[in-house]
Parts: sequence; structure tokens; C-alpha cells
Amino acid sequence: MKLALPVLAVLTALAAAPAQAGEAPCWLDQGVLVVAASVAGAAGDYILDTATPRTTLHETRAQTEGYATTALTGDARVAGQTVKALPVQVVDLDARTLAFPTPIAGVIGADLLSRYVVDIRFAPCRVGLYAPGEAPRLKRGQTLPFALAGDIPAVIGAVSDGPGAASGPLVIATGADTGLRLATGQASAPGATEPGNLLPYGIWRARLRAASLAGALWENPAVGLIPDADLPPGALGAVGPARLATWRLRIDYPRRRVTLVQVSAARPRS
Repeated sequence: MKLALPVLAVLTALAAAPAQAGEAPCWLDQGVLVVAASVAGAAGDYILDTATPRTTLHETRAQTEGYATTALTGDARVAGQTVKALPVQVVDLDARTLAFPTPIAGVIGADLLSRYVVDIRFAPCRVGLYAPGEAPRLKRGQTLPFALAGDIPAVIGAVSDGPGAASGPLVIATGADTGLRLATGQASAPGATEPGNLLPYGIWRARLRAASLAGALWENPAVGLIPDADLPPGALGAVGPARLATWRLRIDYPRRRVTLVQVSAARPRS
């Protein structure tokens, strides 16, 4: 099986300290960022996904709470911050959450997060949501502008198979189940007998010769595919926690910039 891009060819291969004010503990489960939250009165574990446009409530959980609609409005609380009367979508999240050992109540999306400066540390895992001007100062790090329109954070990265290379916006996706995924409009797998298994929540991965982001170089990283429709227009792909854990991550939504502070040179597993 070979994963092919318009200008690339890719070889395949198959305890926490107390949280401070403004922060909440988080954890990685199935490779994605999870945090305790409450949405429309439904308290539980939520995927915090910077790449999901809308906050959602799992259909099963909504039914448990007595909701029988596909859209509702309610207060949402996470990391000490409360958003009043947030529009919430009710969707079936079984495909996304079936492998989790404990129930996932929903997804915290960019519609909520975009009101804040969001700090994420992966070890120990902490999420902080701060009003503009209230976030603690960062003394170092690389700051990059949002590379796409809208509220989904993305920064310019690059991928290569050796002879060829492509660069473009890579979405910062804290809810991605794989460290790196490329858009199906940018990549394909003509030799795959079941190419759907390279898509999100599938079991296959391919190997890319190299990828880079904010000065970090990853050689032979595992890579999956993601449908173009799941990304903002113009995105090259998405970077998930398995790669983002290299940094302490700050997403300043009001100022439309991402700051990456190097914390680890360890090589992620996927």
C-alpha cells in the first residue's frame, strides 16, 4: 500500500499536582485530550477539541438528561469558566467514543474556547482558560499567527517524502486520535485494500518521510488521513496530542495566534 500526494509519495507501515486557579486537570485517553466539564447540566468527561467548531453533547447522554432535540441551549462550565446560554448540538458520538473505557459526555469545541486564551500542558496535563489579558506570561516560545480564517487554530507546517515536499496550514487538533493526519485532497492510498482504515478512528497508519512544525522535525512519522470536509478550507492536515505534547501550547483566540514552548524532545509513538 502506498500513500500518494500530488507532489509526494509516502511509504506505508502498517499523577497530578493540584490545579491552580483558572486551570483544570486533564488527561489523554485514546490519544485525545479529555477534561471534566458540564454542558447544559450534563456533567462528565468531555473531549476538548480545538479543531471541532461546535460544542456537542453525546446523543446517549442527552437522552439520559431528558433532552429529545438535536439542538439546545444551556450553560457550559470548564476549567473554572462559565459560558451562559451556549448553543449545543446533540449528535451521535459512538464512532468517536466507542473505544473509551469510560463514557464520554460530549465535545468542548472552538465556539466555547474562542472566547479565551487557552493554555495546555500535557505533562502533567493541565488546561487553563483565561479572559484576554489575564493569562500568565510566557517567557519564551515561538508565536505564530492563525494561518486560516475562522476560529480553528492552524499554523504553517511542511511534509515531505524526500524528493518532494508540500507546505500549508496544519490544524491544531487536541481531539485528534493520531499525531498527524493529512487531508484526503492532499493524500491518497491507492494500494490500500481498506483505505477507510486510514481515516480517523481507523486502525491503519502510513509512514511519511518527514514532517516539520515550528522548528520541530519528525522523521518517518506515523500518519493517517482525514476527510477534507472535517477540516477548514485550505488545511493541509491536522496535528494531534501525540505530536503537540512536544510543547506547552497556548492558543490566544482573541489575538489569533499560537505560542509553542518547547518542553520535550521525546519522540511520540504516533
